[in-house]
Amino acid sequence: MRKLSGWKLSVVAAVLAISTVACGKTVGEAIDDTTITTRVKTAMLNDPTVGGLRVDVDTFKGVVTLSGRVKSQTERNQAVALARGVDGVTEVKDAMQVIPE
Repeated sequence: MRKLSGWKLSVVAAVLAISTVACGKTVGEAIDDTTITTRVKTAMLNDPTVGGLRVDVDTFKGVVTLSGRVKSQTERNQAVALARGVDGVTEVKDAMQVIPE
């Protein structure tokens, strides 16, 4: 196996450091945010009150943003409550619209 010279080693280290941070997130944060999003979405899909297919879930550093359309204020409140109940969620931002059918 060849040894890397000093400057080559520095370049490799810099590339690795940059690749571990994407869009302001570390690899661990990206995985955690993805896990949170999946858990919130799953909770909504399993809840008969919430139309989980109509609600979009985005997570950044533990802050969940809910957007989309819901049929009632009750559905909106339940979606927010479900999101708040997921481990790792630090805040829930509600950008949903109530549009009765």
